[in-house]
Amino acid sequence: MAPDLNSTKDLFVFLGKSVFSVLEDMVFTLIPKPQKNVAGEIVLITGAGSGLGRLLALKFASLGSVLVLWDINKEGTEETCEMARAAGATRVYAYTCDCSQREEVYRVADEVKREVGDISILINNAGIVTGKNFLDCPDELIEKSFDVNFKAHLWTYKAFLPAMIANDHGHLVCISSSAGLTGVNGLADYCASKFAAFGFAEAVFAETVAQKQMGIKTTIVCPLLINTGMFEGCTTKFPSLLPVLEPEYAVRKIVDAILQEKVYLYIPRVLYFLVFLKSILSSKIATLLFEYLGIFNVMDGFVGKKKKD
Repeated sequence: MAPDLNSTKDLFVFLGKSVFSVLEDMVFTLIPKPQKNVAGEIVLITGAGSGLGRLLALKFASLGSVLVLWDINKEGTEETCEMARAAGATRVYAYTCDCSQREEVYRVADEVKREVGDISILINNAGIVTGKNFLDCPDELIEKSFDVNFKAHLWTYKAFLPAMIANDHGHLVCISSSAGLTGVNGLADYCASKFAAFGFAEAVFAETVAQKQMGIKTTIVCPLLINTGMFEGCTTKFPSLLPVLEPEYAVRKIVDAILQEKVYLYIPRVLYFLVFLKSILSSKIATLLFEYLGIFNVMDGFVGKKKKD
C-alpha cells in the first residue's frame, strides 16, 4: 500500500510542478522575466581574444562583472582587456591559455583562483572549425577540434565546479551550436565535438538537479551561424527563416539567457521547431526537409573557399 501512496504522491507533485512551470512560461512570454544581478560576479570567458568571446566580455564589463579572459592569442586577449576597461570594467584579468591542453588549463586555473578568486560564471566559448570533409581532414585537426570544442569543457568544469558546489552558487555556460543538434555536410568533426559539448553540459545539469545543487545554473547555447569570420563564406538557402546571425544580436540573446537563467537557448527561434520536427518525423522525411532548407549545405561557400586557399 505504501509504495502505491508514494507513487500517487509523486505523480501529483509532478503534475503540480508541471502546471506551475507552464503557467510561469506563459506569464514570462508576455512579461520580461526578471534578470539577475551579475555585478561583482567573477566571469571567466574562454576564447575571449576575438569574436564572440570579446563581445561577451564587453557586455559583462558593462554589467559590472569581474572579468577573467582566456585565449591562446596573448595580443588579442590584452586588446580585449583594454576594451573591457573602456567599457566600464574595473577588474579585468587576462591570461594566455591553450584550452586544448589539459595541464595548461589546470595550471592557469590555479593561477586564477590564487590571483582573482572563485569563478562564479564559467563561459566555455573557445572553438575552432576545420571546414573539411571528413576523409579530407587530417587526424591531428580532428583531435584538435575535440580538444578545443569539447575536452576543454571537461577540464574547466573540473577546475571550477568544486568551488561552485561548495558555495552553492555558480553558472555554467556552454556555447555549443546548431551543429550540436543536427549533422552538417563538411562539419563532421565540428558536429561531433559540439554534440559532445551539448551532451556533457546537459548531463552535468542533470547531476546538479539530482543532487539538489539548486544554486548552480546551466545555460546551453545553440546558435545557427554567427557572422564572426569563423564561418566566412557560409550562407543559408532561406536567410529570412535561417539567417546568418550578427554577433551583437547573438551576444545580446546569450547574455539575456544567462541573466534569466534559461537552460536552453536556440537562435534563431525556428531551431526549436526544427529540432521538434526532427524528433517526430521519419528519418527520410526529416532528411528531405533539412536538405530542402539547405541546413546540410550551409558550409558550401566555406568549404569551397578553403579549398581555394
